[in-house]
Amino acid sequence: MYTTLIQVRTIRYHQIAEEVKGRILSGAYASGRLLPSESELSAEFNVSRVTVRRALEILREEGLADSRQGFGWFVAGETVRQPLARLATIEEQMRNSGASPERHILEFAFEEAPRDVANALGTTNVLRVKRVNLSDGQPFAIVTVWCAADRGQHLSRADVERSPFYELLDVPLAGATQTIGADAATADEAELLNIPVGSPVLQCQRTTTSTNGDTVLVSRHVFPAHRTEFVVDLPFVDQSIAPSGLRLVD
Repeated sequence: MYTTLIQVRTIRYHQIAEEVKGRILSGAYASGRLLPSESELSAEFNVSRVTVRRALEILREEGLADSRQGFGWFVAGETVRQPLARLATIEEQMRNSGASPERHILEFAFEEAPRDVANALGTTNVLRVKRVNLSDGQPFAIVTVWCAADRGQHLSRADVERSPFYELLDVPLAGATQTIGADAATADEAELLNIPVGSPVLQCQRTTTSTNGDTVLVSRHVFPAHRTEFVVDLPFVDQSIAPSGLRLVD
């Protein structure tokens, strides 16, 4: 009798693994998407969470699923890797890795700038664009960009949905400074990125300058931590106790 019970449980978690695997392979659960929680799957299949977890472990062993603290289980796939050795758009980096990028404009407005943005751009009158970037149909970044209103007065909502600012502003660019930190997703960010509230995100602040030294763009980027990697080339520097390009934060 004891042997029979173990056999039934073994078959059951394999059945659940096969069902979820079928959803992944069919595209119903896309790469990077969060899977239903263990509690939700437990209720769906009328089994214990232990049985569900064993099924998900099988999928992890097959390279189809993975889990991260603060996120739960998600469909395994290539992370969005962003080299920081040169100035490039997210879309360009994604296309180079074989992904299909999209952008959805959420807000497009000429308005008064926040104080820090006004100080950086040297004006209080700005164009602000907020968008969600998608990779193969799944959200992976929330991006807000500001430029001086006089630089962006010729732009439309359709323009910034179709092309990056780098291609739309008639200004020769010298480069950018980018600061990356860790944070927790707010309710709005979680909804847009399809992740749990409070889960880890990477917050990036970027200031782009022209060859004349003027700040032409200020942008803020929010990435879900389970899908994003920043790759930094660190040159060897003599007589240094810290990697070049990194600094401690108070």
